[in-house]
Amino acid sequence: MFKKITRKSLEAFLAAYASQERVLDIGAGGSTYGTFFPNRVSYDIDPARKPDIVGDAHEMPFVDGEFRMIVCTEVLEHLKDPIRAIIEMRRVLKHNGTLLLTTRFVYPIHDSPHDYWRFTKYGLRELFKEWEIVELREETDTCGTLAVLLQRIAFQTRLRANRPLKFAVLALAALVARLSWLIAEEYGDIKKATSETGILSSGYYIVCKRR
Repeated sequence: MFKKITRKSLEAFLAAYASQERVLDIGAGGSTYGTFFPNRVSYDIDPARKPDIVGDAHEMPFVDGEFRMIVCTEVLEHLKDPIRAIIEMRRVLKHNGTLLLTTRFVYPIHDSPHDYWRFTKYGLRELFKEWEIVELREETDTCGTLAVLLQRIAFQTRLRANRPLKFAVLALAALVARLSWLIAEEYGDIKKATSETGILSSGYYIVCKRR
C-alpha cells in the first residue's frame, strides 16, 4: 500500500529496456538496478556509494563511443551543468546507441543541497534536440503526482502526532492516486486555450538514440 509510487513506475520502465550488454550507469552508486543491467559499469561522483568508477558526469574518463547503452536515473536534476553532461553522454555513446534517462518535474527538494533543476517535457525536447527521441513520457498523471507529493510529505517531514498522522497521509496518497478518472480535460494555461496532457507529472522518462 505504501510502496513509493515513483519506484514502481521506474522499475517497470527499466525492465522494458533490460539488457545483458555492457551498460554505463551514471549516478548508480547504491542503486538496485543491476537486476536489469547485470553487466553495468556503475559510475558515481560519491566514493561512499562504492561505484565501480568514481567520477564526474560532466567529464567522464571513457573513450568516444565506448558504450552501446547509458542509464541515467534521477541524476540530471543534480548536475550543475546538465547540458555539458548530456554532451558527455553523447560522446561516450556509440552511434545509434541508446540513452535511458529519468528526471524530475513536480517534486520536492531531495538529496539536498545538491538539487538544482526541474525539467518540463518541452525542456527535455530542447535539451535532446540533437538526438532521436524514441520515447518521452510522464512518470505519473496529475492525480498520481499529487499522491507522490503526499508520500514525500510523509517521508521527508516530522509531523505532529507523527506516526499516526504519517499513516493517515500515506493512506490519503493511496486514495488520491486512484482519482485520475475525475479529470476530464487538462489545459496548458489558465485561460484553457491550449489542450495539454500531464500538467503535473512528477517526472519524465526519456529514451534517446545518438544520431
